[in-house]
Amino acid sequence: MTVTVQIKPLAHFGDLPLPRFETALAAGADLRAALDVDFTLVPGARALIPTGFAMALPVGFEAQIRPRSGLAFKHGITCLNSPGTIDADYRGEVKVLLINHGEDPFVITRGERIAQMVIAAITQPNFLVVDSLEDTIRGEGGFGSTGVA
Repeated sequence: MTVTVQIKPLAHFGDLPLPRFETALAAGADLRAALDVDFTLVPGARALIPTGFAMALPVGFEAQIRPRSGLAFKHGITCLNSPGTIDADYRGEVKVLLINHGEDPFVITRGERIAQMVIAAITQPNFLVVDSLEDTIRGEGGFGSTGVA
């Protein structure tokens, strides 16, 4: 399915490329840092990194902001609140909430790919109050109730 997402470049977007899919079958479009100067994310710190654009999603869709696996594996850089949800009615700048779980400071430079954005259809269900729920084999078993093997 193809949908159109309107992108509004902001003043600091400059010459950065639009979010884009790096391979033909990629699920997420890479987002880049729209920084004017390098930013050092020290171990344990978190920061909102600007992307330099705002957008309008079609009704019935959300944008999910997710970590890039290479940054997570190589440097311990990941997204907090992951996946972060951007609702279809939000019109502010898209920012990425990064945290450094690594052992070393990580320098983020302008144009660096910092996260990926997945556009996904959403459903807003009707909620119905009932007196009981259908029984299942799992029942009320919660965290760890299905074992490890």
